[in-house]
Amino acid sequence: MNRLDTQTAAKRRRRLMAVTALLSALTVLGGCASSNKGNVGTHSSATQGVDVVPGTSEARQAVAYWSNAYERDRNDRKAILGFSEALITNEQFVQAKAVLRAGVITHPRDRDIASAYGKVLAMNGQLEESLNVIQQAQDPQKPDWKLLSAEGAVLDQMGRHENARQIYQQALKIVPDDASLLNNLGLSYLLSNQLPEAEYTLRKAAALPTADSRVRQNLALVLGVQGKFDEAEKVATAELDPQEAEANIAYLRSMLKGRG
Repeated sequence: MNRLDTQTAAKRRRRLMAVTALLSALTVLGGCASSNKGNVGTHSSATQGVDVVPGTSEARQAVAYWSNAYERDRNDRKAILGFSEALITNEQFVQAKAVLRAGVITHPRDRDIASAYGKVLAMNGQLEESLNVIQQAQDPQKPDWKLLSAEGAVLDQMGRHENARQIYQQALKIVPDDASLLNNLGLSYLLSNQLPEAEYTLRKAAALPTADSRVRQNLALVLGVQGKFDEAEKVATAELDPQEAEANIAYLRSMLKGRG
């Protein structure tokens, strides 16, 4: 493959990733996209705050950093969460699953570890087991909204969208204006082809100060799916390079045209 073909393939891959982000987000947004307090993404490392790409030196450095911390004390919950997060970021899912499985055994009542373990199981396609782990970690008398969000995301992956939305609504009673929860709820509506509800919910999520780039990209995609390309491009341009945003919208147009 020559250089031009490689660049073309890379652009096509980025566009496809943008179009499918609304589906993959359900795996990773189970309560960690915008409200990170107390979540896996809060642990310090040399790469904190950096958008780390799997396989890069930054990703490997993060794995090495947390590997050393984990080897010093395998029972340290901060090291368990930090190491597993670094492994997941570097797409070492099998190893992350092993670290978190051991962590759940060591800390059976730790909700953050259980939530992270449930998510990595879902990433590996073990949805029933993931759901079981998350539900067992939950305290019905004092529910944790992050576990509820993770449970809803798994239910959506299983195609149980109505059940998922009931769970998200429970979580929103605890944290009414959490952008990650509203994002997942909006995507759940989208998966059920309830586009007006999806747009309304994602607009609400995107307007919150805690909303991150992925929430606004999902809003742009939902607008595009409905044929509102001008507004979708405006939202996408605020997040992406203008040329890349225009290319993504054009790609979405062609997909919808071909589908019709």
